[in-house]
Amino acid sequence: MQKNNHFSFLFNLLFPFLKLFVIVLFLMSLLRVYIFFSYSARIEYYVLELLNTFWLGMRLDISILAYIFSVPILVVFFVWAFRLEHFHKYLHPIFHTYFIFLLTFLAVITFADVVYFSFFGKHATLMIFSVFDDDTKALFQTALANYNLPLVISLAMLFLALLYSFILQTIKKKKRFHLEWQFPEQIIFFFLLISLILLLARGSLGIFPLAKDVSDVSADTFLNKLPQTAGYAMLNSYEQYIKSKSENYDLIKNVGYTGKIEKAFEVYKQSEYFDKANFLNNLLQTTPKNEIIEMKKPNVIVVMVESFGMPLLDYQTKKFNILGKLKKHFDEDILFTNFISSSNGTISSLEPLLLNITARPNSTPFAQSPYLNTSFTQASAKVYQDAGYETSFIYGGDLLWRNVGAFMSKQGFEHVEGRAVIANALNRDTKSISHQWGVFDEYLHKYVELKLQNATKPQFIFMLTTNNHPPYTIPRDYRLNSLLISKNLKNHISGDLGLAKLRFKDYAYALDSLGSFMNGIKNSSFAQNTVVAITADNNTIEGIMKYDNHYTQTKKIPFYIYLPDYLKPNEEIDTTVASSHKDIFPTLYNLTLSDVTYTAIGTNLLDTQTLHCGFNDEGILITNEGGFRNGKAITQKQKKCQEYYKASLAVTEYLIRSHKKQ
Repeated sequence: MQKNNHFSFLFNLLFPFLKLFVIVLFLMSLLRVYIFFSYSARIEYYVLELLNTFWLGMRLDISILAYIFSVPILVVFFVWAFRLEHFHKYLHPIFHTYFIFLLTFLAVITFADVVYFSFFGKHATLMIFSVFDDDTKALFQTALANYNLPLVISLAMLFLALLYSFILQTIKKKKRFHLEWQFPEQIIFFFLLISLILLLARGSLGIFPLAKDVSDVSADTFLNKLPQTAGYAMLNSYEQYIKSKSENYDLIKNVGYTGKIEKAFEVYKQSEYFDKANFLNNLLQTTPKNEIIEMKKPNVIVVMVESFGMPLLDYQTKKFNILGKLKKHFDEDILFTNFISSSNGTISSLEPLLLNITARPNSTPFAQSPYLNTSFTQASAKVYQDAGYETSFIYGGDLLWRNVGAFMSKQGFEHVEGRAVIANALNRDTKSISHQWGVFDEYLHKYVELKLQNATKPQFIFMLTTNNHPPYTIPRDYRLNSLLISKNLKNHISGDLGLAKLRFKDYAYALDSLGSFMNGIKNSSFAQNTVVAITADNNTIEGIMKYDNHYTQTKKIPFYIYLPDYLKPNEEIDTTVASSHKDIFPTLYNLTLSDVTYTAIGTNLLDTQTLHCGFNDEGILITNEGGFRNGKAITQKQKKCQEYYKASLAVTEYLIRSHKKQ
C-alpha cells in the first residue's frame, strides 16, 4: 500500500470519530437542559449566568469525551507511525467494540447520576457506592415500587440498540477523501490532532485540569451543581469511596492540621489555655450536680426519624396537615429550629450522633470499616450505662443492615433489637406489620412503650425509624390527614409531582405516628419521669424541593425535647441557636445527668457562653447569621465558625485514632 493510501485510509477512519463525538456531546448537553428545567431552583436567571453554566458543562463533557476518544486516536497514530498496513482490517471491529463498550458504560453511569440527582438534588457523591453495602433486596423492591422497571429496562435496551446501530453505521469502511499529503504534512496533522485532543481532555491551560478545579459560576447553588458531568462525578466519588475504605484516609491533613494538632485543639477550645500534655482531656466535660436527678433518674428516649426535614413544615396548614398529631407537641415543648443534620445518609448521621463526634467527610461508616469491632469510650450509651441506666438500641429494620447490630453492641447498648424482636414482642407476624425496610413506625413506638411499662430501672433507649423512606409504603388502614398542595408549595417542588405526593403521604404518616407516641408518653404513668428527644437523620426531601435560601434551609432538621416539669430549666432557652447532631447528647447529658463526666465534640445548647455552630460532612455550616459552604464565610462569626469546623474535624480524627482498631 502506498504511503498516501495508508494515510488516506486512516484519515477516513478518523473522520467518523468527529461525527460520533459531536452527536454524543449534543446528547449530554440535552440531558443537562433536561436537568435544568426539571430541577432548577428558580424561575428566572440571568442570561449570562446560564451561558456560563452551560458552557462550563459543555467543557466538562468535552473533557470526558476527549479522554474516551484519545485512545483510538493514539492507536491510529501508532498504526500510521509504524506502517502497520496489515493491521487495517482489524481497526474497524476493534473500534466498534471499543466505542460500544465505553459509550454504553458512559450511558449507564449517566443514567445512575440522573437518578441520584432526582433524589438528592446533586450529582453523584461517595454515597452512591454505598449501594454495595446496603440492603440489596430492599433497594430492588424500592426501585420496583418507585419506577416502572419493565418500561425503564425496555427504553434502556432500545437506547443501547440505537447506540450500537449508530456506532456501526458511523464507523464503517467508506472512502470519503483521498489525500495526497506528504510526510511533513501528515506528521503536522497528527501533532495538531493529538495536541488538540489532549488539550480538550485537560480542559484548561491553568495549573490544574478543568475536572480538578471546577469553579463556581454563580451565587446560586443549583447552577453551581449543574455543570458537573456524570463521568467525573462518578470517578471522584469512586476515588473517595476506595480511599475511605483503605488505611490512607487522613482527615487531619485534609483540613490543614498536619503537625499542628495543638493548634487545632486551641481553636476548638476557643482559648489558649488548655491541656497540652493530654489533648483528650480537653474533650472532657462534667454535668452540674443535681440532687433531684440523683433521687429520680428520668428515662431518656431519643428518636431518629427517617428523612424528617424541617423546610416542608413551613407549608403546614389545616389543608396541608403534614405534622398531624405531632404539631401539638412541637408547639408545647422545646424545638430547636436552627439545627442541621451531620450528613445526608442515615448511617453517616447515626454513627457520629451516637459517638459524640463530628461527621467526617468522604468516609465510609465505622460499621463497614476496620473500626467495626472498636468500642468507642465516648459513646453516648456508655455514659448512660455508667450512670446506672439500662440501654437499648432499637431499629425498625434488620440488624444486618450496614452491620448496625454488630457495631452498636460494642457501643454500650445492652440490648440491640430489630424488626424480628419487635414483631415477636407484639405477638405479630413480621410480614404483616412491615414494609420493605422495616416495621411500620407505629409498631416500633408500641414496642418502646411496652419496654417502658415493663422497666425496672431507668431506661436509655435510642430508636431509629424506617418509614418516610422509598418506596413510601404506609399501612393500608391508616387514614391520612388532608395534604392539599398549595400553589406556593407546588412552585417549590421540582421533579415528578406524583412521586412528591407519595413522599408527602409517608412523611405525614411518620410524623402523625410519632405524635401518637408522644400522646401516649404524656398520658402515661411515666410522663413525669421520661425525657423524649426527637431528631432526624437528614432532609433528603431537599432533592425535590426548591429553596429560597439554599444553605440556610436545605439541611435543616428538628431537635425537639420534651421535659417533665422537674427537669425544665428556670431560664429561657434560645431555640434559634445554630447547632447540629454533635450537640444533641451534650445537651441531654446536662439536662438528665448529675455530676457525670463525658467526652464529646459538640456543645451544650443551653450554655450561652460558648460558640455554637452547626455543620455537616459536606462542609455546609450554619450560624445565627445564615448558612454557607465551607470556604465561603462572609461575616466575622461565619469565619470564626469556619475555623472551628475545621479544627473540630481534626480533633474528631485525633479522638478516633486514639482507639486501637480491634
